[in-house]
Amino acid sequence: MLSGYLVTVLITIGIYIILALSLNLITGYAGQISLGHAAFMGIGAYTSALFYTKAGLGFWPSFLLAGLVAGLLGTILAIPCLRVREDFLAITTMGINFVVEATFLYIPFFGAGMGIGGIDLPHFFGQEISKSGYLALVVLVIGLMIALDRWLTRSWIGLAWAAIREDEEAAGAMGIDVVRFKVLAFALGSAGAGLAGSLYAHFLTFIMPVNFSFAQSMVILSMVVFGGIGTLRGPIVGAIVLGALPEISRPAMEYRTLVYGLLLLLLMRFQPGGILGEHSLLPRSWRKLCTAMQNGKTGQ
Repeated sequence: MLSGYLVTVLITIGIYIILALSLNLITGYAGQISLGHAAFMGIGAYTSALFYTKAGLGFWPSFLLAGLVAGLLGTILAIPCLRVREDFLAITTMGINFVVEATFLYIPFFGAGMGIGGIDLPHFFGQEISKSGYLALVVLVIGLMIALDRWLTRSWIGLAWAAIREDEEAAGAMGIDVVRFKVLAFALGSAGAGLAGSLYAHFLTFIMPVNFSFAQSMVILSMVVFGGIGTLRGPIVGAIVLGALPEISRPAMEYRTLVYGLLLLLLMRFQPGGILGEHSLLPRSWRKLCTAMQNGKTGQ
């Protein structure tokens, strides 16, 4: 049996995996910089919380509506974002994060600075599930996200995203509807963040605007970059390592931000693709080892 503390840490890491995978759809596959992913996590969390506490809906419809609302708003907000690129896109998405956080903070309907409480864990057959059961639910959502990721990357959608990421103008010249596929990436990524936000809200049972600040967006982006942007394995490993790091480094909590900054600085200098990116040291070493072993068997 896992201890309550370990289950809590694993649930937190699991939610971060969902967030990292959803951001990877936008930034990794479609090549669109997003510095405001926590905003859509917050939209999902507040949507689920409001439907649960004020509308009286159960967890399951609130959970689905959280993904739907976040995905819809992600689609709407993506349209003006598509008029800008690169640094300007980064600034625009960062601005969205600040606007969404301020909306939650200053409008009484969203609880303002007091936040929203009374958000319970989901019920199953009339009984509230345990933390271990909630961990199983988070793992199930991760499995669905991985299945969606694999399907998208192997479909014509993934091919279109890859073309846009490599050269947007060339992709448009080849007949790819660039705007359509960009919006699709933002919609799916935002919906995934909304589902993660719902899981986060029902796990904490109390949410505040500060939970979805720009700093949270940076944490999510760091996980994607650290593990290996544009890959399936990278965001998962990045979320696991950087999600566990705050617990491992708890004795040196005051230096945590410094460690994060140095880690990212070293990665951008020596391993810009992340530790598990396609052209990074570990994957290249593994491929060389496999090739050497294969040649050795062939020689025998």
